[in-house]
Amino acid sequence: MKMLSNLRILIIMMALGIISCKKEKPPQKINTFYKEVIQPDDRKTITPEEAKTYHSDAHRQYEYRTGKSGHYEYNYDVSGYNAVGDSVYGNINIEGKCGAGILTNITGGEIEITAEWIDYGKLKVVDKDGNEYNLQVN
Repeated sequence: MKMLSNLRILIIMMALGIISCKKEKPPQKINTFYKEVIQPDDRKTITPEEAKTYHSDAHRQYEYRTGKSGHYEYNYDVSGYNAVGDSVYGNINIEGKCGAGILTNITGGEIEITAEWIDYGKLKVVDKDGNEYNLQVN
């Protein structure tokens, strides 16, 4: 009798386990104009979607911003120095803490960079060759 009761409990538990298992849906891809990673060329153009949310404010340090609250992408003019003290300047796009852009060195050459905020108005920047730059927002 006890064995039959244990068998029933086991069968009921297995049945409930099978019934309660749902097939999980894969994560849905949300159609959005927000990029997962900002690329240096992103600063050159504003897409039609970004143009809908374009905002400029002369009282702020950024040149303009696009996007919606929580997903703003900001554009900044920057300047600073490379590791040996040579002057550089350029333009970057930042979303959150990271971004990318283009610097111009003293010879006029363009350098693709990735950037990260390190302090208010200050950025640590690295080019594709691993060279570091310290920049500030203009």
